[in-house]
Amino acid sequence: MIKRSRATISKFIIHKVGNKFNSATNIFSEKEMTFDKDSYELMLPFLLKPYANIAESFRFNHHANIDLNEINSYTHQIFQDGSSFVEVSQHIVNHLFEQSNSAQIKTGDVIIALFEDVEFKETITNAVGIFKIENKIDFFQTHMEDDCLDVYVQKGISTKKLDKGCLIVNYSDAEGKVILSLDNNNYDAQYWIKNFLNVKLADDSNQHTQNYIEMCKDFSDEIIKEDFGMQEKSKFLAQTVDFFKENEHVNIHDFKDEVFEEDAQKKTMFDDYKKHFEEQNDVVIRNQFSVSPVVLKKQKTKIKTEIKLDTHIQIKLDVDAPDASHEYIEKGFDEERKMKFYKVYFNEES
Repeated sequence: MIKRSRATISKFIIHKVGNKFNSATNIFSEKEMTFDKDSYELMLPFLLKPYANIAESFRFNHHANIDLNEINSYTHQIFQDGSSFVEVSQHIVNHLFEQSNSAQIKTGDVIIALFEDVEFKETITNAVGIFKIENKIDFFQTHMEDDCLDVYVQKGISTKKLDKGCLIVNYSDAEGKVILSLDNNNYDAQYWIKNFLNVKLADDSNQHTQNYIEMCKDFSDEIIKEDFGMQEKSKFLAQTVDFFKENEHVNIHDFKDEVFEEDAQKKTMFDDYKKHFEEQNDVVIRNQFSVSPVVLKKQKTKIKTEIKLDTHIQIKLDVDAPDASHEYIEKGFDEERKMKFYKVYFNEES
């Protein structure tokens, strides 16, 4: 994540990117844009605010040589020689255009900006931002005509949310230059991250925490739910979250002992599924790593623990209460109705 309290925009340009599948061509600006005060004060937080809370970071990737990664090369030129900004920004748009390998890839405005005085890990540096605006909103505009105010509709860019964007920070660690990315229109998972940026997640606690929790979510869906039912699935997910909350470091053996206790069958199933998940997703799930609280908080909001019944009733379980489903819910079968049932215990309702 970055801090933007001192950040400024030193260079800024807008182009339009087309799509070669529907004959929409690129439109280029030939010079940088200058701001008036009001637009600048709106634009700076619009572009940088989304990156203040991003925990996961990426690093450039290439099958042969990292220097051959296009965006790595282009942003390096901008950092080294600001006078090349306009020309290099056009190359970036051309590279983005070449990734429009299906008709569903949207055309849009592409903003490229150079930021100064961005703070990252207590270091003040600069950063290149690349942002794609794919969706515009309708808004009313008024004007005077024949002594009467009239209304007409215009389309414009919303200041509420970026569609796609990345921030290449001029800061390197042992894995390379740091990239922060977001995609709020994730209609093609490969288009922005893999094809355009060609980046991979950093090998850090953020990635390890995310991979492990995603594996647990898939395990709960594909194994626990199928073999033991929704109540056990919800219990497992709640216990997983509780383990991550209570421990700064994850050890897979401690995790299995606490979550599965003496159930050797489930431990074996978990080990087998871990191997399957690693092969299917081409990732390595670490047996020991530090927990990222930021990623845990984000992933927890994505965990679904509802029990949906065919009688149009839902039971929503609290993912922060791992023992609740076991202590206060009973499952049974009513012989008279020939239907399954849940019995729920409580003191007060609200």
